[in-house]
Amino acid sequence: MAKRGGFPGGAMPGNMNNLMKQAQRMQKQMEEKTKEIEEKEWEASAGGGAVTVRVSGKKEISGVVLSKEVVDPDDIEMLQDLIMAAANEALRKMEEESQSVMGQITGGLGGLGGFPF
Repeated sequence: MAKRGGFPGGAMPGNMNNLMKQAQRMQKQMEEKTKEIEEKEWEASAGGGAVTVRVSGKKEISGVVLSKEVVDPDDIEMLQDLIMAAANEALRKMEEESQSVMGQITGGLGGLGGFPF
């Protein structure tokens, strides 16, 4: 009687071994790129350069620069809005580059973690 299911001889086929090796290479590349991104910084300005915010690849604000003319005690709300706008733009730049780099590694695969399963 013939066996149902499984692989002949109990071994993994060559394609499965290649797939596993590719996945391991991809994981290593992603780890390396993640480390590079975490060490990088992005910068964005708002209010014509009145407020500049720097963020790291770890999604942390690493610097804020304010010009003197934007610091108006009678208009705190404008300063808050400018800081928020610059921070959000810097974070958007960081996310955009991060997704682009990871997309190059995964070849645009969908699903969780870039894998189609």
